[in-house]
Amino acid sequence: MRSPRFVVVALLAVLASAVLGGMFGGSAAATQDEIQQQYRIYTSALAAVQREYVEEVPSDRLVYSSIDGLLKTLDPHSSFFEPRAYAAMRERQQGSYYGLGVTIASIDGDITIQAIFEGSPAYKRGIRRGDVIARVEGEDMKGWTTEQAVRRLKGPKATTVNISIRRRGAEGLIDMGVVRDEVNITTVRGAFMIDKDTAYVKLAEFSETSDRELGTALEQLQVKGMKRLVFDLRDNPGGLLDQAILVSNRFLPQGDLIVYQRGRVPNADEDYHATEKSEYTHLPVVVLVNRNSASASEIVSGALQDHDRALVVGETTFGKALVQSVYRISEGAGVAVTTARYYTPSGRLIQRPWDGSFDEYLTYSLRDQSDQKPHSNADLKYTDAGRKVYSGGGIEPDKFLAGPIEGFSPTRFGRQLYARQAFAQFADQFTAEGDTRLAAANKAKKPIGRGFAVTDQMLGDFRKLLETQKVKIDEAAFQQDAEFVRAMIHYDIDVALFGIEEARRNLILKDPQAQFGLQHFGEAARLTTLTKTRTQGAAKGDQ
Repeated sequence: MRSPRFVVVALLAVLASAVLGGMFGGSAAATQDEIQQQYRIYTSALAAVQREYVEEVPSDRLVYSSIDGLLKTLDPHSSFFEPRAYAAMRERQQGSYYGLGVTIASIDGDITIQAIFEGSPAYKRGIRRGDVIARVEGEDMKGWTTEQAVRRLKGPKATTVNISIRRRGAEGLIDMGVVRDEVNITTVRGAFMIDKDTAYVKLAEFSETSDRELGTALEQLQVKGMKRLVFDLRDNPGGLLDQAILVSNRFLPQGDLIVYQRGRVPNADEDYHATEKSEYTHLPVVVLVNRNSASASEIVSGALQDHDRALVVGETTFGKALVQSVYRISEGAGVAVTTARYYTPSGRLIQRPWDGSFDEYLTYSLRDQSDQKPHSNADLKYTDAGRKVYSGGGIEPDKFLAGPIEGFSPTRFGRQLYARQAFAQFADQFTAEGDTRLAAANKAKKPIGRGFAVTDQMLGDFRKLLETQKVKIDEAAFQQDAEFVRAMIHYDIDVALFGIEEARRNLILKDPQAQFGLQHFGEAARLTTLTKTRTQGAAKGDQ
């Protein structure tokens, strides 16, 4: 049997070959003696901890924690994935897996449903957000970790997992068998016509299926009469670089530079251009962004802004412009190592500087913004048409309007209600009219139909829920946030009962940022004339 020390050395050796070898190439051999010396120091310290620490500690925990700590000294985004986290990350990038189609969390020791993918096995059986999975195959799940639950709930396609759920307002447990199937994690979370000319697409992240999903959505919207587009990248944390390039190519002429990256290691320097012809290069586009739009979403919004292909509306984006290369190292674990920085076509570095502990950097989205941001002359860049844009910290919108939560900017009280999921909990009181799934379990719930209005009675019931939860109501803030509260009540009921697209369709009519963006389509349309002039000139030059 291998000793813990052997495991430590083996894992570190693999890490060195994957990371150090990739970063330093041939120069690694020149420093081999120094590296080996550092290994000896590290393994000696680790052996002492394993031998002398007051409690026995699993060797994998020590190794994983030390690698994670090493990476956290570099920058805010280099990170380590233990095997389960690495598998989950790859699964999300690939966009599908076999299972029930739910997102779960352990809350007070209960495995609680946080979200359900539409069309999934769980959705078809009538499982809802907020349900607790109390048992699996007759075994009590109280106190389980999410990792333990995931391992039991996932499995081969067409196999059945027997579970018992507990639902608020229902007596006893609800037993059911759920047949595992492929679950597709879609990244287009809403694609519809706002009016007869204006289309809307929400892209939640960039996975391996994002460009394909977007292409399908645009084709369907074009058939419905799309003449202009609201492209919503708010709260999009990013994802795969190749998908950001393909998505940008949907709106940019063939040959346009989309992004370039510069690094230290061989082959880190790359320029990425639009390689395909697109039929959407003259479509007026308003791109919505906020403080949580990051990475790949900044590549797209930055490229469209630099080439004057879209009017960017909302808040200044997060400012994440470090390229992580992901390496699978050993035993199913992985590391994401920063290997380059990326720049927009005008030469803007979008990466924000970070503090030593990363605290200020990582809490960026908690701080309010202003459209009056100081700039240095060194940060000044220009779009293709000569519009001023600035480097050094996120994509600044062409038209600024604060709206960190679904386009709204509520008071501190309203933000606390959102953070504690008060609106989602209120939605648990309702069931959709005509929904016969698990009807017996929904007897205590209030039936409600599509297109409902949030009445004063519902608002009063929401206040009663807050009172039962001992929430101190700030009357002035509650009144100030009235429109936000009504919109979030409507949104969360829609999400729970009628699906995310219905929720987005109704929310967009009240969303202050989206409505602000719609008011500026005239400017977005004028930008397309600049693009037409540029592309027509380029075409003549090619003749």
